[in-house]
Amino acid sequence: MRSGQRLGRRFGWLWAAYGTSALGTWLAFGAFPLIAVQVLHAGPAEVAALSAVGTAVGAAVAVPLGPWVEFRHKRPVLVAMDLVRFAALLTIPAAFALGALTFVQLLLVSVVVAAADITFRAASGAYLKTLLPAEDLLVANARFESTTWTTTIIGPPLGGAVIGLLGPVATVVADAVSYLLSALGIRATGGHEPRPERRDTPRVRAEDLLAGWRYILADATLRPLFFNTALFNGLVMAAQPLVAVLMLGRLGFAPWQYGLAFAAPSIGGLLGSRLARPLVTRFGQHQVLVVTGTLRAIWPVGLAFLGPGTRGLLLVMGVELGLIFSCGVFNPVYTTYRLERTATDRVARTLSAWAVTTKATTALLTAVWGVLGGLLGPRTAIGLAGVLLLTTPLLLRRRAAAPLPEPQAEPAPGGPDRLQHSPASTRGQRPGS
Repeated sequence: MRSGQRLGRRFGWLWAAYGTSALGTWLAFGAFPLIAVQVLHAGPAEVAALSAVGTAVGAAVAVPLGPWVEFRHKRPVLVAMDLVRFAALLTIPAAFALGALTFVQLLLVSVVVAAADITFRAASGAYLKTLLPAEDLLVANARFESTTWTTTIIGPPLGGAVIGLLGPVATVVADAVSYLLSALGIRATGGHEPRPERRDTPRVRAEDLLAGWRYILADATLRPLFFNTALFNGLVMAAQPLVAVLMLGRLGFAPWQYGLAFAAPSIGGLLGSRLARPLVTRFGQHQVLVVTGTLRAIWPVGLAFLGPGTRGLLLVMGVELGLIFSCGVFNPVYTTYRLERTATDRVARTLSAWAVTTKATTALLTAVWGVLGGLLGPRTAIGLAGVLLLTTPLLLRRRAAAPLPEPQAEPAPGGPDRLQHSPASTRGQRPGS
């Protein structure tokens, strides 16, 4: 594996920007629900809506942005999306200080941030694919993945301490500032990008809106991976609120125990991301994808057997450790594979369609599992999600795909001429990408 220095100064700035914003995100993890409950005295239905509706509407808003991003230089788009999130988040502490904060404002900010997240993710993939040569993409994605899990370990406990001292609005300020610092870091990368494909009209055409989905569904290698990751992420995230209800309610775990149960196992993601490149070198990209994609689906069903006390806590930590380790290997390999299989002039639209589908699926399944939890009980609903997760490896392609020829891109003056994807995709999501 190459050293970080050999990936270049520009990548160093991009990596630093990603790490800064990821830390801000995890510092503010859970801040919106806490503000809704503690400041606005919202009920369970409103808190659920804040997550599900904000994500779903944000995904819908982002649909036309993927084609729009495709035909523009990506670095200015990345900076703009960071500044949009910075400005949107700052409205919350400003309104709080003036005594004017409302639930509707929280919901609107969550929509803006969700749409900006998806747009940033689409642009970052295309930008990375022009910033680094193809052989360095897995190294870069593994480092992003490692940073994600490191900030996951550090951020929530530190954010919890800040919330205890200053309240949840303080962590929103920290998150907003992290986006500003990220924008400055991305701007500092400098250099030149290959010129995007020219268009006769600046408008987004109707056929462009579905271009990303058409590209994915027409590709025999991307299609199964697309369905696998959307369903896996949706089912894992849908079960998380029910696990919280079970642990913090019926089983009587303290909040610090609940936080520890999910923060400590994140060390597995850090370890997994470090092993991704050596495992691919030894066993091959496709084999690693299939094996770790299968292993990550096995663990969650164990949460249905969660009990009280130390044994229950250790069970959760063991399940999460295995799940997160498997995801830590899978995520950078899958991210790199997806970029390699996507033509350079289709990256932004493809990643946007992928992210929109993942967020919409997660929102839908979270709402469905909320209903199932009320009808069947949280333990049964968690078990059902775990059983369905066992079927997701069937969606992984069993045979390796032939290499995809990549069209020659216009070299960037003074820099490398090929690129790939930044795991901004993992921001605010656990444990998948």
